[in-house]
Amino acid sequence: MQGKIMKGIAGFYYVHVEGRGVYECKAKGIFRKEGVKPLVGDNVELDVLDDAEMLGNIRRILPRKSVLVRPAVANVDQALILFAIVKPNPNFNLLDRFLIRMERLNLPTIVCFNKEDIATPAEKEALQGAYETCGYQVLFLSVQENRGVDEVKERLAGKTTTLAGPSGVGKSSLINLLSPETHMETGEISQKIERGRHTTRHSEMIALGEGTYIMDTPGFTSLDISEITKEELSGYYPEFQAYEPYCKFRGCAHIDEPSCKVKEAVEEGAISRVRYENYKVLYQELKNIRRY
Repeated sequence: MQGKIMKGIAGFYYVHVEGRGVYECKAKGIFRKEGVKPLVGDNVELDVLDDAEMLGNIRRILPRKSVLVRPAVANVDQALILFAIVKPNPNFNLLDRFLIRMERLNLPTIVCFNKEDIATPAEKEALQGAYETCGYQVLFLSVQENRGVDEVKERLAGKTTTLAGPSGVGKSSLINLLSPETHMETGEISQKIERGRHTTRHSEMIALGEGTYIMDTPGFTSLDISEITKEELSGYYPEFQAYEPYCKFRGCAHIDEPSCKVKEAVEEGAISRVRYENYKVLYQELKNIRRY
């Protein structure tokens, strides 16, 4: 029998088998011997030990098509990053850090803004202009008024999506709207292992339909990008690419150099000034890191 690992805590793995439900499983000892750890999102083969009690053993991990390190998950097709438009105002530096990390993984990302019901048209337009010009899909929704959720569902269909964003922007509320029945089932699993439903240290996969999964990951307030160098940084800003070849200096950092076409594009409004200002902050941060 094959299924997908939805959650893993303290050596137990909760494996969803379509049409049958969730089995509580242990991983066979051979994984430890081979130094392989099952991950949330892994497609696995399992042996059923007790159908009535929904117990089993994971006997094989099927080949992975992708692996994320933080959070440690497998087989993700895309990311959905959720921020609020207002209350709280979006932290664009944090959003750009997340997008850089997804660019490093070559993972398509949907940028989603909640609370459109209390935002002004000008606030929405500014966000759309800043991120659609970078090539990202931008969605607006109101979890409070259940508006825009159907469009989110369309973008998730048939894919495994990791949902991320700061705490307090409506991630749990969005998941409840996407699939209240499945989320309730997940809550029962958490109760069975005597942990809170919203334990933030663990990623949790939720089935939304056939072949469609969303991964609820811990809320974050900071993201480290110190593994990249200042010279690499501009490569993770897709909107720079059309202008970089025309900069006067090869290897232009787009900071202090004259005749920089990226800076000209910022002045002309073709590149978001907010994005560019964040680029400068991150460039300085990476420049200050001592590398040995």
